[in-house]
Order: sequence, then C-alpha cells, then structure tokens
Amino acid sequence: MLKMLSNLVNRFSEREVRRYRGVVAKINALEPEIAALTDEQLRAKTAEFKERASSGESLDKLLPEAFAVVREGSKRVLKMRHFDVQLIGGMVLHDGRIAEMRTGEGKTLVATLAAYLNAVAGKGVHVVTVNDYLARRDAQWMGQLYQFLGLTVGLIQHDMEPDERRQAYAADITYGTNNEFGFDYLRDNMVSTVDEMVQRPLHYAIVDEVDSILIDEARTPLIISGQADKSPDLYYQFARIASNLREEKDYTIDEKLKAVAPTEEGVAKVERMLGVANLYDDVNIDLSHYLNQALRAKALMKRDRDYVVKDGEVIIVDEFTGRLMFGRRYSDGLHQAIEAKEGVPIQDETQTLATITFQNYFRMYHKLSGMTGTAITEEEEFRKIYGLDVIVVPTNKPLIRKDFPDVVYKTEAAKFRAVVREIEALYKERRPILVGTVSIEKSERLSEMLKAKGVPHTVLNAKYHEQEAEIIAQAGQAGAVTIATNMAGRGTDIVLGEGVAEMGGLHIIGTERHESRRIDNQLRGRAGRQGDPGSSRFYLSLEDDFLRLFAAQTLSNLMDRLGVEEDEPIESPMLSRAIESAQKKVEARNFDARKQVLQYDDVMNLQREVIYKQRKDILSKENLREDIMHMLSELVDDALAVHCPANLHPDEWELQPLLDSLHEIFLPEGMVRVEDLEGKEREEMQQVLVEAGTRAYEQKEQEFGEEAVRELERMILLRVVDSKWMEHLDAMDNLREGVGLRAYGQQDPLVEYKKEAYDMYQNMLGAIREEVIRMMFHLQLAPQQPIPTLEPVATVTDQEPHRPFQVIQGGQGTKPPKEGQGRQLGRNDPCWCGSGKKYKKCHGADQETQ
Repeated sequence: MLKMLSNLVNRFSEREVRRYRGVVAKINALEPEIAALTDEQLRAKTAEFKERASSGESLDKLLPEAFAVVREGSKRVLKMRHFDVQLIGGMVLHDGRIAEMRTGEGKTLVATLAAYLNAVAGKGVHVVTVNDYLARRDAQWMGQLYQFLGLTVGLIQHDMEPDERRQAYAADITYGTNNEFGFDYLRDNMVSTVDEMVQRPLHYAIVDEVDSILIDEARTPLIISGQADKSPDLYYQFARIASNLREEKDYTIDEKLKAVAPTEEGVAKVERMLGVANLYDDVNIDLSHYLNQALRAKALMKRDRDYVVKDGEVIIVDEFTGRLMFGRRYSDGLHQAIEAKEGVPIQDETQTLATITFQNYFRMYHKLSGMTGTAITEEEEFRKIYGLDVIVVPTNKPLIRKDFPDVVYKTEAAKFRAVVREIEALYKERRPILVGTVSIEKSERLSEMLKAKGVPHTVLNAKYHEQEAEIIAQAGQAGAVTIATNMAGRGTDIVLGEGVAEMGGLHIIGTERHESRRIDNQLRGRAGRQGDPGSSRFYLSLEDDFLRLFAAQTLSNLMDRLGVEEDEPIESPMLSRAIESAQKKVEARNFDARKQVLQYDDVMNLQREVIYKQRKDILSKENLREDIMHMLSELVDDALAVHCPANLHPDEWELQPLLDSLHEIFLPEGMVRVEDLEGKEREEMQQVLVEAGTRAYEQKEQEFGEEAVRELERMILLRVVDSKWMEHLDAMDNLREGVGLRAYGQQDPLVEYKKEAYDMYQNMLGAIREEVIRMMFHLQLAPQQPIPTLEPVATVTDQEPHRPFQVIQGGQGTKPPKEGQGRQLGRNDPCWCGSGKKYKKCHGADQETQ
C-alpha cells in the first residue's frame, strides 16, 4: 500500500513538472527581449506589474514576464542566473505548494521568483526561516535583487522594537523566523490601541525548511507568559521525593510514548512522605501535578540530550537540530521540575497569557507555500493538516552520491570503534568527512575517541548560528573532519575543496538512525550537491534508542542465529529496508500524536478567533454603546433563566431574588420593584429590566459626558476580555491535562474535552458580560486629580523582555474628575475607580508605600 501511494505521488509530481516545463519555455523565450532592457526599464516593469495586478490581471498571467524580469535582475545584481528547475520551483511556490528540492539546488534564489510575483499584489509577502541568522543573511543577500527591481524589503529580528517591526511588516517582502511572526501575531492581539499593532493581514508565506517548521516544531505551541504567583519550594520538595522513587517498583516508564506514571506502591510511598491521606483528592490535585512533573524530569528528561546546564540555567536542546534554545522554557512546570532536579535556581513559574500552535498560525495565511530538501516522506501530513501538495523538483544535475547500506553492531561501544576506524582511514586519504550525532553527549564521546587517535576535527555545538554556518561551509575541504549534532547548519552549502571530487567527494557518517527518515535524509543530503560525488553510511547498534525500542528484538535474534561477534557487523539492503519500515511506523504514530494535538488546539482555536475578533472590534469601533447594551440584554436573559425559568409556573418565579441579583450588578435601588414585574410574561419582564438599565446608563452618560463614557467602555471591555481570556486559558490547560483520564471510564477524551470546553467558554462569556456591566454601572465620579495612566501589569515576552506591552488583568476602570470637584479623597473613602475598595487599599496603595 505504501509503495503504491509513493508511486502515485511520484507520478503526480512528474505530471505537474511536465506542465511547468511548458511555462519555462515561455519564460526562456522572453529572455532576449528582457535582457535588452536598461536597468531603469527593467525596474519600471515592477510598477507596470503592480498597475496590471491592481487592474484585475491575474498573477498567473503575469508569471512568465515577472519570472523573466527576476531572472534578468538576478543576473545583473547577484551574478546568478536561475536554472530552469529553479523556475519550476518558483512556480510550485506560487501555486501554494511545497517544493522538494535537494540540498545545493538554490532554494534561497528560488524563493525570489514567487516572492516578487506575489509582492506586486501589494498585500505583503512573508519569507519564513528557522533562525535569525538565516533571515538576516537572506534579507540582505536577496534584498539587493528586490531593491534593484523597486521593491521594499523588511527584516524581523528578535531584539527589534515595535516601531521597527511595524515598518518591516509594511515592506513588500518581509523576512523573519516562524517564532517572530507567530509571537507578533499573539502580541498584536494583546495591544491596547490599533496603532500598537505591527502586522498586516496574513496574505502569503514562503516557509523555508518547511518540514522543520510545520512538522518538527508543530508539537510545541507558542506561548506568551506572565509571572504567576507560585512558590518554588514544592518543586524542590518533589525533586527530593522523586529521587527516592525507584523505577518499576514506584513508577513505570513507556519510552515509546515518552510517558511516566507512578505505581500504586509509589503513590502510597509519596502519600506517606507528604503526610496526606489521598494524593488524588480534589484538594491535593496540585500535588499530583508536581509529582508527575518531577517524575518526568527524573525519568524522561536527560541532561546533555534534552537540555544542558549552563551558568546555573537549564537550557533546552532542540532535538532536531541540536541547537541550544536560549530563552525557551518547557511549559506546565516541567522546566521548574528540571531546575529543581539539577539543583539550580528555579525561575518564576508563568501564567499563559496567549498561545497558538504553528499549525493554526500558518493556516491563517491566505496562501501558504514551502520548500525543503525532505518533504515527500511527510506528504500525507502536509496534505491533511495544511492542504499542501508536495512536488518533487528535478535536480539541475543528476545525483551521483552513493548511499551504502546500514551496518549494525551488537553494542554501542563496538559501533563507535568502527566509526573511528572509518574516520581514521578516510582522514589519511585527506577525504572530508561529516559525522552526524543525535546528542551533545554522543558528539563529545566521539570527539574524545578521535583525540585519543590524534585525528584533528571540529565539533559543531550550534550555539551561534554564524559560527555554525562557517564551520559547515568548511566541511568540504580536504582533510576536514566535522562532527555535527543532528544536522545543525542547514541553509549553508558545503562546497568541495580542491581535489576533493577526485577522492570521491564528501563522506557522510550517521552514528544513529532517527525516528524520522527525513532527519536522516537531511544529513545524507549534505553530500552530492549539484552533481558532486559523495557517499553516506549509517552505523547502528542494538543499544541505540531507536533500534532498542522499535526493532532490536528482531535484529538481536538474527545476530544470535548467525553467531555474530561484538565487533562484527551485519550489513545488507534487506536490513536497511527493515529499519526504514520501522521508521515509517514511528512516523505514522508521531503524525497521529501531532494530529491529536491539533484536534485539541482546534477547539481552542475557534474560541481564540472569536475573542480576537471581539478585541479588534473593541479597538476599531468608534462607539461601543450598542455592544454594552447588547451585553446588558444578555445579562438580563441569564438572570431570568436562573430565577424565572420557562419550565416553571409563573407563581414559582423568584422575582425578589431576581431583582436582588440585578441590583448588585447594575440596577439602581427602587428603579424596578417586584410589583412592576408581577403578572408579566418573561419577554415583558426582560423589556422592563433592559429599559430600566438603559435609563440608568443614560444617567451615567449625562453625569460623565458621552465622550468620557465611550473611552471608558473601550478600556473596561479590553481589561475584562483580556483577564477572563487568561483565566480561561489556564482552565483549559487544566482540563486538557485531566481529560485523558476519562478514557478509563470508557469515554472519548476528545469528545469530553469539546463538551466541557464549550461549557467553559459559555461561562467565560457570561462572566465577561457580568464584569463589564458591573464595572460600567459602578463607576463613581472622582475628585479632581490627574487621570491615572494604566501601567503595565506585566512585561511579557516570548523569550526576553524586548517588547513590553500592557497586560490587562481584571482591574478597575478609571474615570475623569468632574470639573469643580477638588476634594481630596480620605484613606477610608471608596476609591474613585469604582472598585468598591477603600482608597487606601486600591489606587491609594502606591501612596501608602511611598
């Protein structure tokens, strides 16, 4: 079945490539005519294309001329002429597809074609890269071409201020990382005014290394956090408790699922240590959470594989690139649990203020495309999640790299001895070697073995992207031995040094198979660029994590039957196929896991879209009075549903409790009495109560002035929506964590999550209505004093405090003083803001402490 699907995909790609070749012929036919233009005439083509696009001509119709102009501009400015296959890649991107192009085929230049064509529509193009270095390099390098042709280029970098970001997003083409684009979207939905927003509507994105961004990083949501008021002491306590628990006896590990769970005996031991009767009582729910995270930190998170400890900080290691992810933290208390385990200072725990997955962020673009050297193995996921086809673009020159079958040893020690022997032999021939490892720990182990043999080498630790690119660029020189964790340095070509091609080109050694064939293919793809010779081989052992978990028993039995010694490998194409088959199964399982994450996030995404739209309406509408009145009407409906339900006889309705509840929120005493409601239908009562509320609101408008009330409406709506949304995010996190247990009761956790999430969302909307109406109606006129400014409650960023903004956390409204009132508030007077608190406990608190 898999082979049949693969053949279908390949035939589809070939058919589409044939179609694109017909357009390439048209572009090539235009080359003499375009080449005859002066620089000024060539630049004038951009204005012409913009005019034609704005007049309704389709970009598809403009494509041959536009691509011909870009190719000519590149020849003049960059001294590079697009190959025909690069023109095909550009068309794949323009069509909203993924172009799979081998390493060294010039994907950076390919992107200029689709970026230029789509930029003439005037709605902005985002070119998305995996790190700041590549974004800056590509913006500066390709930016020469765009600017020569009369387009503007923007660059988003991590440490930029909002004004700089706004200017960069206003450009025709904007380069940046997936993190920066995503975080800017979240921050734009936390601003206090429209003028603070930096992004335009999301129009068209070209995602470089699309497999890394849309698949590898899709499991980790973007989260903007604020400081939460939690003590670190419990993390240290549970780290000590976890250190006294023993595997199998007190807890079990499922390495395939990356899960850990306490046994009954382990739970009893923890209860004795804590002095609690039942760890899973409602009152102890937080304690069970601390235990789970402490066990995960101990049993699943390995130092120098998943994280490193540097300068007293726990820093995450990217499992796919080996890069250190400075500033990124594991969520849900796991990072704090690791800090406690390692005995370093625990940084403050955070509260989620805004979050989104990359899947849902990138699906918001009107058109999405991507490029990578390895995508076809994930074709199903790209199609199902993002609606993206994968088109395999032919290489400019035939691929002649030789990929040798895997060799498998019984032990890891024997495997590394064999790797060192091969490196020694090739180093003596001066042939360059690139060795891929899966962790920093394995890199250091191999480095020590090579030092003992006197083999000079470079270890790529991927701490700095610029150094990373330099080291990788030199990996093709004669005699170079480079050890790289996974395949950091993607985006940089390895050019062969003098005489290296005659030796057989760059040789790639993989020291372990990854769960994903794609990551292995990325390593192999470093050799054999643009028709260069090269070779690759993977060395494996039965002790490797992947084989141990997914294929060890079969291979172990085979080795035992053959009587294989420790330092004797087995090697065959059949073995390589068996390993690849195991990888396919794991890939399918990982896809299911990512799909499940997305199914849960889709529930949140629907809610997020409504809340963010409501926020934008609050910021952009000139008059929000109608919204307040609508909330008032719905609030009355809610109260009637509680005290005067339709399924009860009118004699059983609770009219006085109804009025009491509304008096507390908005209804002035005495404005509506019980006798005013007696004998009326529910609809009539609703009308009486809403009209009374409207009259009371009009009195507020007269008292404060309409202009002041309009501004208060905006400010209070923003405060309340933001604070309730943050509380809701926290509640949804807790629901997501606990809902998995429903499976034990024969309930579908996802169905239960959807039902409860809907109820929680409706409750949140009700709470927003009640809080907004309460605050608007309880506003009191203040004595004359300066109008208070809203200070940031928290300065929150994704990684470092580079873009502060106001976070609104359910605070109180402000109101302008009435002219002629100059009395100074006493400490025990009600605060001017309408909170109901005494002045000394509210806005006077600052003065109390001064």
